Order: sequence, then C-alpha cells, then structure tokens
Amino acid sequence: MTDNTADRPVVVGVDGSEASVAALRWAGEQAQALGTGVLAVHAWEPAVGLAPYAPASGRPTPAEQREAAAGLLASAVREAFGARVGSGVHAVLVEGPPARVLLRQARGAALLALGRGDHGRWDMPALGAVGRECLRHAPVPVVTVPVPARAAAPLRSVGGAFSHSGAA
Repeated sequence: MTDNTADRPVVVGVDGSEASVAALRWAGEQAQALGTGVLAVHAWEPAVGLAPYAPASGRPTPAEQREAAAGLLASAVREAFGARVGSGVHAVLVEGPPARVLLRQARGAALLALGRGDHGRWDMPALGAVGRECLRHAPVPVVTVPVPARAAAPLRSVGGAFSHSGAA
C-alpha cells in the first residue's frame, strides 16, 4: 500500500517553547523526506480570569492578544527555520482551545508533531494535557519530539579519575 503524502502536510503544534521549536525543526526534516509541507499551528484563547477590579487599561484587548500570539508563532518559525522560511512552511493562527484546534488541523495531515518538554523528573508527565489529548484522539499518527539534549561538558581527568566538568 502506498501512502501519498505530497498534499498532506506535517502539522506541528507551536506554543513558543523550546520543545515546540524542536518539533518544528523535526517536522521540516520529515516534510522534506515525505515531499510535503509543514503547517505550524498556534492556538490562542483570549485571556480570562483577570480580577474584576483590575483597571481596564491594564487588560490587553483581544486584538492585542491576537497580535502577541501571531508574534509568538512568527518568532518560533523564524527560530526553527531561520530568516528565510521556505515556501513549504505555512503558519496558522487559530483562536480556540489548543487540543481541539490541533485535532481539527490534523485531519487529513500526514502526521501531527508535538514538542515534548523535559518534565520527566519528579514524577511529572513528559507530555502536557494538550499532548495527551492529541495522543488519545488524533486522526493521524502523533510524534512527540523531545528537546535536544544539551551538549555534555567534556570529561576531564582529575587525579587519575574522570569527572564531569559540568553541573550535575
């Protein structure tokens, strides 16, 4: 069975984190291998829950919030692909709950890529609520991309024994 992915993009959830930028980079490589494009998706929701006594001048307007969300998406795409983003990369800003938006955007895609933070310590899940929801309900394969490991500091010899020169 052949699966033609040329017109089915690799969808990537972008939240501005280092993990989502890593997922964007991975998606770019994968899309190139599949001969398809990348659809970078950032879901945003208007801020709620500000104290009712907060001055109106201190609250960002929905237009300001949308502008900030667009800036976050553009910045993440630039960080992942550089200043010259190829024509195969499309960025989409959608208002709505992130999991719902990503699941909707993933319909008909080749796959859905999500960044996976370094939360595996202290019994915290490595994938957040949005990622878990996408894993449960995605209509396409989901790939979770970890943040690349930092280059380890070189080993050095101390008194005949090796020790790590970086922080633990």
